[in-house]
Amino acid sequence: MPITTHWFLPTHGDGRSVVDRPHTTPTGADTPRRPDIDYLAQVAQAVEHLGFTGMLTPTGSWCQDAWITTAALLARTKRIKFLVAFRPGSLSPTLAAQLAATYQKVSEGRLLLNIVTGGESTEQQRYGDWLDHDERYARTDEFLAVLRGIFAGEPFDFDGEHYSVRGATSFEAPEPAPPLYFGGSSDAALPVAARRADVHLTWGEPPAAVGRKVQRLRELAAEEGRELRFGLRAHVITRDTGADAWSTAQRFLEQMDPADVAASQAKIAKTEAVGQRKIAELHGGVLPSSARDLEVHPGLWAGVGLLRGGAGTALVGSHAEVADLIEEYHAVGIQEFVLSGYPHLEEAYWFGEGVHPELARRGLRAATGPAAARDLTPAPH
Repeated sequence: MPITTHWFLPTHGDGRSVVDRPHTTPTGADTPRRPDIDYLAQVAQAVEHLGFTGMLTPTGSWCQDAWITTAALLARTKRIKFLVAFRPGSLSPTLAAQLAATYQKVSEGRLLLNIVTGGESTEQQRYGDWLDHDERYARTDEFLAVLRGIFAGEPFDFDGEHYSVRGATSFEAPEPAPPLYFGGSSDAALPVAARRADVHLTWGEPPAAVGRKVQRLRELAAEEGRELRFGLRAHVITRDTGADAWSTAQRFLEQMDPADVAASQAKIAKTEAVGQRKIAELHGGVLPSSARDLEVHPGLWAGVGLLRGGAGTALVGSHAEVADLIEEYHAVGIQEFVLSGYPHLEEAYWFGEGVHPELARRGLRAATGPAAARDLTPAPH
């Protein structure tokens, strides 16, 4: 089965290293590239030209709103899809269905939806959401039941602990219904993915660990009479030679302030997110002198997670070496890759011009560039 690649839209700002991140450290508060619409359009147009399928747009108090930003970019792009992240606790499922239907109408079918339950109570409380971790996933389960019911195109009734709706409907059903991407590694999250998601997204742990999660989710989905696709969220540093790629990783490491690392790790240590804890275990919060000391699997670097929450690993190496690692993930069931790099504009070119052709030579995707613009995203189940 072919690999689908997506990129990331930096709606919090961008820069030339991991420290240029406004949502991680004080150092990154004045990120060199502000997320104005012209810069974001540059990134989106480059990603479209390079043959990626979609762009993940994040959600949170540290970035711009994903719905509004990507809607503005529709007129600046022609084909690229937008994987819009949003939190169920922030809006009703009926309103979400209406937004999706409108977006599909305006964009002619360029919407993908990323359901973010929310792993941190402190962040959720900024939005007035006071449910605990497991309750949030129970609410997401009901939210997605209602959302899919409305997507079916008929008035929908539902009675649950968190939502009760009568005759819920949108002005028209979204055409097509956008695939639902969903992440979560906890015992509360996995059954929701099995019942409701089309694509389960996981962080970039080593392939063996990812494979175990894929297998468990396949079993849970089979119990529901369903099948899932699986995606990996990670960063990438790819160059013409492995030495150049690791030199970039070394530069990123040397730019990290130990005080910023300590502050970031103290925050991450309080996380409620199971997947986030697993990423933190890969680097142990230690800032070494050599980037290679954080290579937790051949070509997989845990250094990003020293400063950044969320995706904390990077695929590092020559274009062929990065393709090798992608093949390893593909072998354990990963079909979609949601990638990013620093800066997002330049790294998209490194990957699109270097790794895409390598994957095409191996028969894992269509030829790179505009010729690869065909949509490989599956229809939702």
